[in-house]
Amino acid sequence: MWTILCPHGAGRKPNIRSRSGPHDQGTAYQQIDAKFFRRQLEDKLRGAAAAADAGYPENDGLVIDPETGIPSLKAFRADGQRPSAKRLEQEIKARMPERSLMGIVARTAYWVEWWRRFGPPSGNEPKLTDPLVRYVIVTFVKGTNMGPYEAARHIPGVSGHELSYVANKHFSIVLLNEAVGDLVNAHARLDISQAWGDGTAVAADGTHMDTYLDNLLSETSVRYGKPGGIAYHHVSDTYIALFTHFIPCGVWEAVYIIEGLLKNTSEVQPTTVHADTQGQSFPVFALAHLLGFDLMPRIRNWKELTIYRPSKQSEYVHIDALFGEPGKHVIDFDLIESRFRHLMRVAVSVREGTISSSTLLKRLRSGSSKNATYAAFREVGRVIRTVQLLRYLSDAPLRRRVTAATNKVESFNRFSQWIGFGNRGVIADNDPIEQEKAMKFNALLTNAVIFHNALDIAEIVRQLLEEGWEIDPEDLAHISPYLTEHINRFGEYSTHELGIQPEAYDPKPDVDFTPLREQDLTTAGLGQAA
Repeated sequence: MWTILCPHGAGRKPNIRSRSGPHDQGTAYQQIDAKFFRRQLEDKLRGAAAAADAGYPENDGLVIDPETGIPSLKAFRADGQRPSAKRLEQEIKARMPERSLMGIVARTAYWVEWWRRFGPPSGNEPKLTDPLVRYVIVTFVKGTNMGPYEAARHIPGVSGHELSYVANKHFSIVLLNEAVGDLVNAHARLDISQAWGDGTAVAADGTHMDTYLDNLLSETSVRYGKPGGIAYHHVSDTYIALFTHFIPCGVWEAVYIIEGLLKNTSEVQPTTVHADTQGQSFPVFALAHLLGFDLMPRIRNWKELTIYRPSKQSEYVHIDALFGEPGKHVIDFDLIESRFRHLMRVAVSVREGTISSSTLLKRLRSGSSKNATYAAFREVGRVIRTVQLLRYLSDAPLRRRVTAATNKVESFNRFSQWIGFGNRGVIADNDPIEQEKAMKFNALLTNAVIFHNALDIAEIVRQLLEEGWEIDPEDLAHISPYLTEHINRFGEYSTHELGIQPEAYDPKPDVDFTPLREQDLTTAGLGQAA
């Protein structure tokens, strides 16, 4: 008997343990065995197939070729931004106060105190003159991808040696992750973030980063035709980055989908993850399900996808052609039931950190079909992927949400690269650890700008309300915090703002966001944002 722990509260991810322990307050427990797990998967697959079949006559967006069984979906055409939303966006952009990147970093450091995460490896207090100022400058320099000695030419009062020393000795990958989490938590507490989402969904995607060729991680990308690595981001539905990896070009990106969710240190714990087409693998679907995540990638290339029947006897009135020949492409539920304990042990190992999800998925991807555990993972993945494919075909609003989420992470990629303008965007470090830190620095700086932009937007909204504007929260959902026109990136970087402590910010813009929750409009217009 295995116990699944499902913490109460939106966005909390379930935990899996191999034996019952003390029942903590606020935690729901469900004991399952192999038969229950099998029945659960069978019911899930049968239910999804029955719903897709029943809804097909009314599904105007789906056509199934009766000969090949290949589905085709009508392209979704966005209605376009509402005039009121466009007017609000223009007004907000016109009123955004001019900011310097250095000033943005400094103010967020005062407000959120993320800088307190950093210090020497000994854990002692930093022996620096004004550590806040030093940490803000280093975050600015490294986040923009400027070299320390080049940056020192533009920033009075610091030396390249000092910047390099502090970045190497006082900043680690773990501490950078924690500081990123601090900004995510502060952003989640802003009322304005409710206009964009509730934190329960995240999108994962990578973008190419140039590097020099002579280092361990650099490979020539087949896709881009040049050396580099991949900055792989997990971006919340509220626009902020929860976690960032730096991975080689040659790896299978999908193995990092789960890894970022498990390493996310913030209070924002999404339960739904969207990804591009690399997220369609059977092992990834299986592991996501076992860990309690709802994986829903953007689906393409329907010709290459197989949809599986619950049993040889299963037939459907309208969608039977999707499953291919009768009696074929059938899930082996007997195998799943027989390998249940092995599946649970693997899930526990990943959850407890005994083995990383990326390592496991790499092994499963290259695993032999003769290996029973690999085969069981494949069968669970077939069930879950088939369920998600049927949902995707049947639910047009779901398809729009997936598209909006993946568009959002692509917009984040462009925004973070705009911020990391130094050295023409080339990662100069050859050490893999320093390359990873470079991505973390950039994510920290990018999140600081997103948080600050959100505050500025909220302040402008308050001004507009005082002037008599009527602001629909659905219009605010169209306003992306990836705004850049008001930010000064270049010139001499004055440090005078670092000594000015800002007034406390107001997280409430006096807008009632309840209608967005009630009408499920949290993603309305997000496909057009940014």
